Amino acid sequence: MSKIILTGDRPTGRLHIGHYVGSLRRRVELQNSGEYDKTYIMIADAQALTDNIDNPEKVRQNVIEVALDYLACGLDPAKSTLFIQSQISELCELTFYYMDLVTVSRLQRNPTVKNEIQLRNFEASIPVGFFTYPISQAADITFCKATTVPVGEDQLPMIEQTKEIVHKFNSIYAPESPVLVDPQALIPEDEACKRLPGTDGKAKMSKSLGNCIYLADTADEVKAKVMSMYTDPLHLQVSDPGHIEGNTVFTYLDAFARDEHFERYLPDYANLDELKAHYTRGGLGDVKVKKFLNNVLQEELEPIRNRRLEFAKDIPEIYNILKKGSDTAREAAAQTLSEVKHAMRIDYFADEELIKAQSEKYAR
Repeated sequence: MSKIILTGDRPTGRLHIGHYVGSLRRRVELQNSGEYDKTYIMIADAQALTDNIDNPEKVRQNVIEVALDYLACGLDPAKSTLFIQSQISELCELTFYYMDLVTVSRLQRNPTVKNEIQLRNFEASIPVGFFTYPISQAADITFCKATTVPVGEDQLPMIEQTKEIVHKFNSIYAPESPVLVDPQALIPEDEACKRLPGTDGKAKMSKSLGNCIYLADTADEVKAKVMSMYTDPLHLQVSDPGHIEGNTVFTYLDAFARDEHFERYLPDYANLDELKAHYTRGGLGDVKVKKFLNNVLQEELEPIRNRRLEFAKDIPEIYNILKKGSDTAREAAAQTLSEVKHAMRIDYFADEELIKAQSEKYAR
């Protein structure tokens, strides 16, 4: 069986470093590993519209922003298929068939859906498209027969929902020769990368909360955000013992800092453990730690920022890349949809046995 990756993002804004450590950096590694036969990267604009239907221009404008971030981080259209979800009409048809395999009560129990509904204050008026997006996501994953789906821990219930749909479809329609592939989730191994907090210390880095460091931010913008970052509220003086747990600066260092960074920017310490130990016992100020974090982030983000500026010089080519990728993805979706309809026995015009049997029935 081929090893295939499917992953993607909603185009509701530029991508930030939470996306980068949580998925983008890993996607590039997987793309370049040689372990996978195909990699599909989706810009999920149709899904983004389910809770932005009153502002479609926001979604439309951010498709190109997400594409630029993808390319700047190292996703290569020669190695990965970059495509736009709404351009693959077969996904809608797959979603429609999968809806018959899921109950309303099962969707209501999905913890990711429940959390997202609460976050958007949709309790009294949930758009149907938003409510059913776990089913749409199953179509996204299965159209290319993805075996691996890189996700954060908060998305695991969505993968579980897809697996249920796959198992139910195969058991009903293709018990002897399964059509759909059972996907496996791939979550970040580094605990700090599973969910990077916002610069204000809130649990989630979110565009709507304004607590993000964007991949496209200038050097000055990154520095300003780092220097205003939430730390330890009890660490009032340099001499005070500091707390690492819940300290956003150290969470970011866990995600980004390497030993060689200390050699370049903070040679008084051999590694992050030594820095943490000094901060914990007291005698180390927040400003010094923030300056170090700023240097680390600037080193990581500068080449991404520069590549983004280069790609942005030829926007028509970016759309050309997305069109080619969408054409490739649609071919795969059409093939899977054909197999699904054959298994469901609704490919009437291609079913010669059905036509022959009906002819014989009425010839008697």
